[in-house]
Amino acid sequence: MLSFCLASARADAPPSAEAILAQVRQQQSQQQLDLHGQLRSDATVIPFRITQTGPLIRYTFANPPVTVQLELGRKNSELSLVKLNSMEKLPASRLDEKIGGTDVTFGDLALSFLYWPNPQYIGTDSVRTRACWKLRLHPPSKRAPYSTVILWVDQESGAIMRLEAYDWKNQIAKKFEVVSAQKIEGRWFLKQMRIETMQPGTQKVQSRSYLEISK
Repeated sequence: MLSFCLASARADAPPSAEAILAQVRQQQSQQQLDLHGQLRSDATVIPFRITQTGPLIRYTFANPPVTVQLELGRKNSELSLVKLNSMEKLPASRLDEKIGGTDVTFGDLALSFLYWPNPQYIGTDSVRTRACWKLRLHPPSKRAPYSTVILWVDQESGAIMRLEAYDWKNQIAKKFEVVSAQKIEGRWFLKQMRIETMQPGTQKVQSRSYLEISK
């Protein structure tokens, strides 16, 4: 879900949903990053460092002190806890755990929806003046936290611009949206993303957090 570098690869005609999702996975897995940032929710601020070498992405959080590594594979993604001399797969029971009490969970970092089969192309839209493709994604089983994800993908870059996640009652549960970007060493990176948890069965925001990236 956390897309950082904006490249340029616009197609003249609408590609298939499968091709769009493949572009998102490629965009996510080909970056080289070493940046600092924070998760912010009201008075709560959780500093972190993000480093990436191709398909390996590490998030090191200061509070709680934990490091997780996301590996973006060809067919799935895997989130692991990084320990002193080893790594172990993050238990499924922790995927819904909120990081430092913010609206971001460890499961949100896993980007598992990028591998859900049979994506559906549902049209075009604009997010922050950026032309986007829209996709509807459904998980292969009910073990997933969401029944449906609607994804807005930047047509030029393959970057995720907005995401809406729906629960198994088909009610909107969470929203993610890129608010702003920044240029670092000639490349465009995410500056701020807003994450909103919705009140069950309503369109009202229950809580709001921000993911912010600095140099």
